[in-house]
Amino acid sequence: MVSGQKQKLTIKQVAQAAGVARSSVSRAFTRPEMLSPETVRRVRDAAEKLGYVPNQTARALSTGRHGNVALIVPDIANPFFPPLIRAAQMEADRSDFCVFLGNSDEDPKQEDKLVGRFTGQVEGLILASSRLSDERIRAHAAQRPLVLINRDVEGIPRVLIDSGSGVREAVAHLAELGHQHIVYVAGPVTSWSNKQRRLAVRKSAERLGLKVDIVAAIVPSYDAGREAVAAILTTGATAAIAFDDLTAQGILAGLADRKIRVPGQFGVVGCDDVLGAATYPSLTTVSNRSVEAGKAALSLLLELLQSQSLRDIRYVLDTHLVVRNTTIDHKE
Repeated sequence: MVSGQKQKLTIKQVAQAAGVARSSVSRAFTRPEMLSPETVRRVRDAAEKLGYVPNQTARALSTGRHGNVALIVPDIANPFFPPLIRAAQMEADRSDFCVFLGNSDEDPKQEDKLVGRFTGQVEGLILASSRLSDERIRAHAAQRPLVLINRDVEGIPRVLIDSGSGVREAVAHLAELGHQHIVYVAGPVTSWSNKQRRLAVRKSAERLGLKVDIVAAIVPSYDAGREAVAAILTTGATAAIAFDDLTAQGILAGLADRKIRVPGQFGVVGCDDVLGAATYPSLTTVSNRSVEAGKAALSLLLELLQSQSLRDIRYVLDTHLVVRNTTIDHKE
């Protein structure tokens, strides 16, 4: 009977325990800014002691506020995203928001479907490395507050990890080591980060007088990197810069299959620094700002929900090159 009574706890009981009006209990959970911090604390303390949990569905119907936001990523298995997701969840929890997570599996149609499904259940959305067209992103932003990570669409608040700065350092590093011909192993065609990295490789190589080829891996994965090695070697290049660390790890395996020594006979550079210290040899790569990006995007979304106005905010995080053993053998 005790458990049954707990399930039927009412706002009235919480109000009596906290010594406040029933309306104050409702506001403590839906519009805390309307009450003094002391009143909010008393209500929430009383609710916690009684085991009262506010009904989110009822809250949404009465206030239009769900207490939920959505975060959609293209590949939850890619080690770049879990730290970003965790950082966003921690930031959301500070404001008593719940994060719904969606995985689009690198498919823009699936991403579009997820956004549509989430829209009726959340107050706002974060799209990380979105594969949608600019037009679809703008259409979704017109329905719900929306923040982008690693997608530069004018007029939409966005957090951008500027991997271009780190990639430029990588090309200069390879040039200093004597490489005259390099290859960029590209990622998804619709990826903003891929376009940025590809452009940085091309421009830096041109400035330094290096020959550069492009090899497509299409999907950023270990298998794709391993399969790309044959095409990489066909170019005659002596070093590769990969779209990300997963692809670079696959390239290392493909080179090992062919008994090609790294870095003695071939240099490899990754991006995002999610596997750098764990590969063998340890991977030279461009630094990772995923934690900062996740935190900044969620904070930006909450500010957007508070102000209810769309602002053209462009928050940029710089990167740098982390040199390890796939370009320089530190044991020599």
